[in-house]
This record gives sequence, structure tokens and C-alpha cells, in this order.
Amino acid sequence: MSAYYLQQLLNGLMLGSLYALIAIGFSMIYGIVRLINFAHGDLLMVGAFTTLGLASTGLLPWWAIALLVLVTGALSGITIERVAIRPMRGAPQVTGFIATLAVSVVIENGGLILLSGQPRTFLFPEIMRSRVTIGPASVAAVDLVIIGSTLLLCVLLLLFVRGTRMGRAMRALADNLLAARLMGIDVDRTIMAAFAIGSAFAAFAGLLWGGRFGQIDPLIGFAPGLKAFVACVIGGVGSIGGAVLGGYLLGLAEVMFVGMLPPIYSGYRDAFVFATLILVLLLMPNGLLGRPEEDRA
Repeated sequence: MSAYYLQQLLNGLMLGSLYALIAIGFSMIYGIVRLINFAHGDLLMVGAFTTLGLASTGLLPWWAIALLVLVTGALSGITIERVAIRPMRGAPQVTGFIATLAVSVVIENGGLILLSGQPRTFLFPEIMRSRVTIGPASVAAVDLVIIGSTLLLCVLLLLFVRGTRMGRAMRALADNLLAARLMGIDVDRTIMAAFAIGSAFAAFAGLLWGGRFGQIDPLIGFAPGLKAFVACVIGGVGSIGGAVLGGYLLGLAEVMFVGMLPPIYSGYRDAFVFATLILVLLLMPNGLLGRPEEDRA
């Protein structure tokens, strides 16, 4: 494999990792409450600015900052669920969509008012910006951190879903909410936990996104959130594994599209992303790993 192709592969894995982290939250929430949370991408902005604020104090090590960003994301998700989602549970599905869209607009405009629209410089420590040689290619250390931390979080989530009582409750709700309620599962608590975990992952993606690309602003979460939703649909909405698979496939495809074609076409990468979405929906309406709604118990 030439250095160029290996470089593009590593870039695609890095971008796919970020999409996967955000897409997991979309899938978890939809799988349980059949709701697309349009405010989910804005939690990336919350995580990025939380990181910037904590790092600027110079008082905390980066591992502590990462933990606090995860906690901030979880608390933000819980707040959205309690304030905007829970009161509308049982209403027509479109009501929930509109509510999350309204929350997204509130978060973005609140960020513009409080933080201004001026981009902020965001830098990881020097060691994270150093280059690491892998075979014939050279990659930034932060890219390896992004890939490694994403895989670690995915493994921890898998262990949580498969091996804990709360995880099994989430799987039960995803299969049949009414039956789970009749079995004595605390539905409100389980849904709140799903929002907390998915939002924590999105906020952590904000930490990684800001450090990788070097600038953040209050609207930073819009485009990544939209593309993560595309990744979620490609993998199969409601499937955590599908969200991860879709994130990596989309990241690799987007990087390869830009890297393999003449530079004149690089500005059409977003069009490529959504053309891919249309193609997948035409060929596989439920995504790669999704199940038809009638197949759910």
C-alpha cells in the first residue's frame, strides 16, 4: 500500500470515528423512543466549549477534562430529555421532531449570544500534535487518540449494554416498550440513561473534533451532526453496531471521495454524502444492519 493510500485510510478512520461517536446517540435514542433528536449534534458544541473553558484554566489534567466533558454531555442530555422530550411522550411523533428542532435552535442561538460567533482557537498539547510514522505514512498523534478512544468507548458501551441490568432494560425497551413497562422496568429512568450516554458520547466527540481541527464556534455541531445522522441511517437507525459501521463507512467514503478525485471536486463532498444516503435508502431502506419496524416484538 502506497503512503498516499495509507494516509487516506487513516484520515478516513479518524473522521469515521468522530461520526460514529455522534451517530451512536442518534441510534440509542431512536431505538428506544423512536425519536430523531435534532439537537444531538449541538452537544458536540457543548463538549467543545466545555473543553476549551476547562483547559484555559490550566488547573486540570486532560484525563480529568475528558471525564468532566463526558459528565457535562450526560447532564445536557438528561436536561433535554426532562424538559423537552418527556412532557411530549405519547404525542404524535412529529411533535417530538419539532421539539428537538426547537431545542437545537435554542442551543445554537444561546451559544451565539453567550459566546459570540467568533471562532475560537482550540489546541491540544504539543505532544498530541506531533507526527507518528506508520509504515510509509505519517499521522498526527491526535488521530490515533481519536481512533483508539472511540474504539474503547464502543467496547465499554457494548459491555454495558450486554452485561448490566440497565443495558438489558434498554434492549428490552428497544424491542417492545409496552412489554418492558409491564415487566416492571422503569421506563423513564431507562430513557433518561439512553439520553445521558448518547449525549456524553457526542460531547466527547466535540472535545476530539475541536482538538483535531483547531477551531470551534457555536455552530460547529450542525454539519457533523447532520452527517452523523446520515451515517446512522446508512448503518440502520436504532442499531448501535449499525451506527458505528455507518460512521466508519461514511468517514472512509468522504475522505476517499476528496482524496481520489481531482481537487476541483472536493467542494462537493457534502453532495456526495447525501447522494450516498439516497442510494442506500433506495437499495436498503432499513440500512445495513437495521430491522424493519414490523420485526420488532
